[in-house]
Amino acid sequence: MEGKTLYTVTIFSENRVGLLNQISIIYTRRKLNIESLSVSPSSIKGVHKFTITSYSDRETIEKLVKQVEKRIGVLKSFFYTDDEIIYQEIALYKVPTEKLLEEPNLEKIIRKYNARILEMSRDYTVLEKSGHPEETEALFEDLKCHDIRQFVRSGRVAVTKDINEYVTMFIEERKQAKEDMR
Repeated sequence: MEGKTLYTVTIFSENRVGLLNQISIIYTRRKLNIESLSVSPSSIKGVHKFTITSYSDRETIEKLVKQVEKRIGVLKSFFYTDDEIIYQEIALYKVPTEKLLEEPNLEKIIRKYNARILEMSRDYTVLEKSGHPEETEALFEDLKCHDIRQFVRSGRVAVTKDINEYVTMFIEERKQAKEDMR
């Protein structure tokens, strides 16, 4: 992506039906492809966190974040570059157990990437690797010649390097403003 930066957008929201669709439409209108997507409950009770990566320029991503915040159910949205966050993804690989037992090179590959065995049966072994996309992809490439049966990678999960949790501060400010109105 020439001239584009990979941005990580975090969206804090209520758990509302259809919100993901509304957010994806905003990306589509701005002609941005979603590279990865992860949604889960956040550290704040009742608040969910979307983590979305996309290549863009700063101006477009700023406009996108402002537009996302206008959606009903969205509490606050932020965007970050890779140097402002700590991030990981998880990947699972299914290989034939027979290959694992017969090929000593396969064990070396697993150790090289610090992958771990999640499950082993007579027919298959499931490996797990967490790390950056380049690391999980590199392990996949090395496993290709060993009859890999399945491969899946999660979306990015990320936390900021900043000591403050700005969404918590935002929620507290909103609560205080409501109390002041009474």
